[in-house]
Amino acid sequence: MSRRISLREFQANLAKRLAEAKTGERRGLLGFQAGSMNCLIDLAASGEILPPPPLSPVPLTQPWYLGLANVRGTLYGVIDFALFNHNPPTVPSGAARLLLVGAHHGVHCALLVSRIAGLRSHDDFEAEPDPTPDARPWVTRRLRDLQGRPWLQLDAGVLLAQADFLDASLE
Repeated sequence: MSRRISLREFQANLAKRLAEAKTGERRGLLGFQAGSMNCLIDLAASGEILPPPPLSPVPLTQPWYLGLANVRGTLYGVIDFALFNHNPPTVPSGAARLLLVGAHHGVHCALLVSRIAGLRSHDDFEAEPDPTPDARPWVTRRLRDLQGRPWLQLDAGVLLAQADFLDASLE
């Protein structure tokens, strides 16, 4: 059964949410885990999140290119993001999810990630005190959360434009 709330409680909750929306206290980042990496992507650049559907394998492709997924009639190329970043492969079950990215860039791509860590705010993080440059151009910033865990902020547009990412064929 659903819990009943009073009109006063409903109005107070609604007023609080409207005030948060006006002050800009929004969670503009989506957190996810891919292997041992904690990653952040701008919410505007991310798309739908769904459990991994059955995949159609594509022969003669890199091991990180898992195949094609049919999502409501649209084919998405599925990349194991952990394996792409030289981590152990992601098992497409349990907490694993497909994160559809690239719709804003005209690319039908899905990242298989270990788990979704939820919505985050920029205020939840601070810059890495002594960041070492990352060789991956799609990593825009290295951050630490309030518990001291490292996070990588990603630029989906840069990732989707990388030759290494686009060329899934075996050579």
